[in-house]
Order: sequence, then C-alpha cells, then structure tokens
Amino acid sequence: MSRIKTAEAVETVETPAGAARITWVPAARKARLLLAVSHGAGGGIEARDLQALASSLPALGVTVALVEQPWRVAGKKLAPAPKTLDEGWRGLWPALAKPGLPVVAGGRSAGARVACRTARELGACAVLALSFPLHPPGRPEKSRAAELTGAGVPTLVVQGGNDPFGRPAEFPEGYEPLEVPYGDHAFAVPKRAEISQEDALKIITEGVGSWLDGLRV
Repeated sequence: MSRIKTAEAVETVETPAGAARITWVPAARKARLLLAVSHGAGGGIEARDLQALASSLPALGVTVALVEQPWRVAGKKLAPAPKTLDEGWRGLWPALAKPGLPVVAGGRSAGARVACRTARELGACAVLALSFPLHPPGRPEKSRAAELTGAGVPTLVVQGGNDPFGRPAEFPEGYEPLEVPYGDHAFAVPKRAEISQEDALKIITEGVGSWLDGLRV
C-alpha cells in the first residue's frame, strides 16, 4: 500500500500544548464521515496503517484527517504525559469539527488512548483504536482496559495477532479486535508468515471500511 499521493491542505492549529498539524485527505465523493486519526508515541503519520487508511477510505466517502500532535510538530523525540496529549487533541478538535461531518476519533497506540479518553467529552460518534496498548509489554496486570471501555461510543479495535502490548484474546468481552494475523504493534508481519504485508494492510483497510459503512450516525 503506497503513501497518499495528494492532500487538500496541510493546516497548522494552535493548541494549549503547542502547534498541531492536520493533513486533510478529502473524500473522493460526497463525504459522509470524517476520520480524524493520530499517531503513536514512537512515530508519526507515516505509519503504514495510517497511510493505508488515508489512501483507501476517501473512495468510500470518508474524509481523513491525519493529525500530528504538537510534540511531533516541534521535532521532539519523546511524547509528553497523557494529560498533555489530551490537551493537544482537545485544542484541535474545533478544526476537525468545522467541516460539519460526524467525526470518528481515531489513533494508533498512544493516539488510540487519547481518542478513547476524550471521545464522549468531545462528541465523537465512534472510536477507531489501532494497536491499542492494552498493557505494557510483559505487564498484563497494568491494564488500560478502562480507557477503552470508558470511551462510551461504538469502538473498533484493530490489533496485531502478535502485539506485545496486548494480543486479541486479552481484550475484554464486547471489544474483540479485528485481528491482523502475525502482526506486531506496527502491523508488520514476518517474511515467513502465511500472509504478506500487503495482505495485512488489506485486512485493516477493508475491515475499517466495512465498519465505518455500518455506522449509523
């Protein structure tokens, strides 16, 4: 799955946590939803899953907003505390809501936690949680399930089958993830796997597309 080729605009938004950046990828036909999706603590919007979704969803009438948190825009290597991440997300929400479309809040890893923590407060119609970090690797007793179940809106989790931050079978009832077989936290699959990297991304894009299509908003 290639990187997106074009974007309508790149917008800088001032937030209490600093300047954030939104890359807008418009729907290819009349938009019915906006998916606002952010990155994790170890990377940016170049993540393979985010790029794949931005390439595929516009054809389904979904405008995609790829969100770069202020710490990333500032060139910092380490993400700040969760409270600061939430401040950044809240601060840019008016720009996401401005098109007047129902907004699905999304993110990968730490970005998924932010989306879950703020969904009900900000009026998101649903949450897309990519590689939700259910617990630190090797520390299942440090569960973050309460953040996921507390989102209060329809939620889709997409999880790699070998994600050390939480494998699909570990998730609470009612939040069974869309599994990407063999995938790690970045949805990378080993060369010896029975599916290719392209297959893995197709599972994500088709699964998310079908879920979005079924949302009643």
